[in-house]
Parts: sequence; C-alpha cells; structure tokens
Amino acid sequence: MSKTFDLFCMGNPLLDIQVKSEEILKKYKLKSNDAILASEEHSPIYDEIVKDYEVTYVAGGAAQNAARAAAYVLPPDSVVYTGCVGDDDLAEQLRAANKKEGVESAYLVKKGEKTGACAVVLTGHDRSLVTTLRAAEKFDKEHLASPEISNLIDSAKAFYVGGFFLTHGTESALVIAKKAAEAGKVFALNLSAPFIVQFFKVQVEQVLPFTDLLFGNESEAAAWAEANGLEHPTDLRAICLALAAHPKNNPSRTRTVVITNGSNSTVVATTGDTEATEYPVQKLRDDEIVDTNGAGDAFAGGFMGAFVSGKSIPECVEVGHKLGAMCVGQVGPQLKWPKVKVL
Repeated sequence: MSKTFDLFCMGNPLLDIQVKSEEILKKYKLKSNDAILASEEHSPIYDEIVKDYEVTYVAGGAAQNAARAAAYVLPPDSVVYTGCVGDDDLAEQLRAANKKEGVESAYLVKKGEKTGACAVVLTGHDRSLVTTLRAAEKFDKEHLASPEISNLIDSAKAFYVGGFFLTHGTESALVIAKKAAEAGKVFALNLSAPFIVQFFKVQVEQVLPFTDLLFGNESEAAAWAEANGLEHPTDLRAICLALAAHPKNNPSRTRTVVITNGSNSTVVATTGDTEATEYPVQKLRDDEIVDTNGAGDAFAGGFMGAFVSGKSIPECVEVGHKLGAMCVGQVGPQLKWPKVKVL
C-alpha cells in the first residue's frame, strides 16, 4: 500500500446489530442513551435479538463511523482507518462498507478470532450501545510499526482516535499521539462515552496532554467534570474551558474542545479563551429523526474532514452539524447517497 492519506483514524471496528425494543432495554437493565462494554449478563443479547427480532446490520465502531463521515466531505483517497478484526464475514462487511464510502481499510487481522459487534437498542430517539470487542481488543501496537502502516502514519496530516480504544489500546494511541506531537501534526481524541472518563480516567489522562482536538457530548463532559472534581459538573461552558486549559505536552499548539449537546448548541473553547463559544443547532422535527445512532460520530467526522480541508473552526462546526443532522435521518450511522455537497 504505497498510497498516502491526509487523515489517519484508529479505533474498534465493529458490526452494529440494530433493534428497536423497549423490552430488550428493560430485560438487560440498559439505560436508554448510554454505551457500555458487555459483561457476562449481556452475552446472550446478540443471539437473542437476531433470533427473535427484526434487526438491521450496519458497519459501525465509533472511530470507523467518524472516518467514513470525514471521507464524505474530503476528496477520494483522503482517509485511512486501522483497528483489529477477525478473519470472518463480519470483517468483509466492514471492508465493503469502507470501500463504498471512500475509506481505506488497514486492518490488523487476527486469524481464528471473531470481529467485534455492537448491539444497538433503539427506543424513541435514544440509542443504547452494548459492545463485545472480540478481535478489536487484540490490537497490537507492533502493527503500527509495520512498514505499510508506518508509512501511512508518517504521511498523514492529522490523526483521530476514538476514546473506546483506550479500554485496551492506550499504548497504541500514545504511539500515534507522540508521533503527531513530534511532527507538529494534529491529534484528535473523542471521549466516546461516560464510562471511558469514569473508569479509564488514567488512560484518558495519559493521552489528553497530546490532544489538539477533543470531542465529547454533554454526558461525557459531565462525567469528566465529576471525575475531576469540577465545581459545576453540568456547566458545559466551564467544562469546555477547563478541558481546553488542561496541561499540554506541546504548548506551541493550542487545544480546541468541542462539546455537542443533542439539539442544543454545540460549545467550543480553545486554550487561552476566557469564554466558550456556542454554535446553535438547527432543530429537526420529530418526523425527520429516524435514529440517533452514530450522530456524534458523523459530527466529529464532518468536523475532521472540514478541518483537514483547512476550514475555520466555525466552518468545521457547521459541517459537523450538517452531517449529524443527515445521520439522524438515516438508519444507523449512515449518510445520504448519492453524496450531498456540504463543504
């Protein structure tokens, strides 16, 4: 693979299995708008929803969703994505989805392993994610040192890592983050879920000093604020400013923090700001919302695509909002085809 790509993304490649069911939500004691890793009590959910319910299969994995959204707004051959998959049909489905949407798959393939999956339980406008990582958590940082991947890293202009990856892959994330800092390139991180900042606080703290662009939503921001003892853990502007001011390894480059809040304004702050900026979201009618799975990823990917294209922060937020709104009008983390021009 001698091609080069402007944006290098890394995360957990998963196949989403979507189901609309209040019953499943209650049976497995899930919260309606949450994301968790499956424990033993959740293990039957995957077979059960396939057997007893009408399901939709969609290529997923938060960072992979964001990669495809970035590719949506960038020229062809701009985005490459890595993560670990098994040698199975699920991996082939993910490869096909990436290819169709303009993302180069640079997977590490583990023979004999199953590709990760995510049960997406939809109720109303909420989505509850239950993930079994399988092969995804077997990612090996040596993959990044292979000549093929190393060349992709060296030639990229910007990097994007999903916070879910930090449950097992912090060393690999730090390899990318440090290389980005040394080369003066942009490293972006998404907080991904409240449990990441609550239970993987140490890992987040290791990567945060290298992070130039940080994404999160209102519940992730509140979880970070609580975990770090902020006085007002629901004041998104204050949290945004605190995260922007958090110690940085490469002080010559500022950090921009972007916190989405559903249909409410997106809040943005950059290192040195005394006030956070709010960007209103154009509200959708109820009948325009199909499901919210992947909307945050679509926002982050759209923002990254615009950022890599050299757009200003307000323009990046606008593109993020457009793709987020487009995503909630589709089934799962998908966008409109044929493409709609958003840049």
